[in-house]
Amino acid sequence: MDEVLISRAIMESYFKNFLDALDVEVAIAGAGPSGMTAAYYLAREGVKIAVFERQLRVGGGMPGGGMMFNCIVVQEEGRRVLDEFEVRTKKYKDGLYVAHALEAVSALCLKAIKAGANIFNLISVEDVMIRESASGRDVITGLVLNWSAVSWSKLHVDPLTVRSRVVIDATGHDGEVCRIVSRKIGPRLRTSTGDIMGEKSMWSEKGEREILENTKEVYPGLIVAGMAANAVFGSPRMGAIFGGMLLSGKRAAEIALEKLRVERLLK
Repeated sequence: MDEVLISRAIMESYFKNFLDALDVEVAIAGAGPSGMTAAYYLAREGVKIAVFERQLRVGGGMPGGGMMFNCIVVQEEGRRVLDEFEVRTKKYKDGLYVAHALEAVSALCLKAIKAGANIFNLISVEDVMIRESASGRDVITGLVLNWSAVSWSKLHVDPLTVRSRVVIDATGHDGEVCRIVSRKIGPRLRTSTGDIMGEKSMWSEKGEREILENTKEVYPGLIVAGMAANAVFGSPRMGAIFGGMLLSGKRAAEIALEKLRVERLLK
């Protein structure tokens, strides 16, 4: 057993995947529940997709459940999504179901990868690529990436880029990609203020209801999903109920698929 051969196997395999991900149809920032759900539904339709997660592990806030009690709650609509991922749920009451947080995260990740999604952890998004379209408007055309360790170590290292036809911001409460766009180009997001409106305090029912309304194209080429959607459009946080996150990811995939379909028709 040759240690260098082991190293070569890891490096060659990783860089083959990474090189293939430099030009994709959809790039997703964030491998939380909404990001991985979107990745699954897109990959299932044969879309070439890459997901970039800044942390070592995937799942966003889902593994911690509520206050580190690793159970999550979903409503009936969210349970139907978990059924597709073969996650076991147990009925609690009043239309609520409980699932094991780690089982849910593991299933989302496994199903997304098996469907064909390429998920890269420990990579951060530090900027976006913008080009002028044929109609003269600016369109987001990709992500600017760096190793997460670079920012954690406060090093100055130039990034690399990934081209994509659609970007999905699934970065959670911070709405990192939308925040970058707003900072770089000014208040031109499709919100009432043109800027990120900011997440409101917890109100589970309202937050769950509005997250699907907020899942939309917020700038040409950029779709926002999950908690990032509520943060961008000024809706409440929901706590440890995750049905809306799953449904938002599915909705983001549907919007991206429609954009890709229209693009193909126009060519």
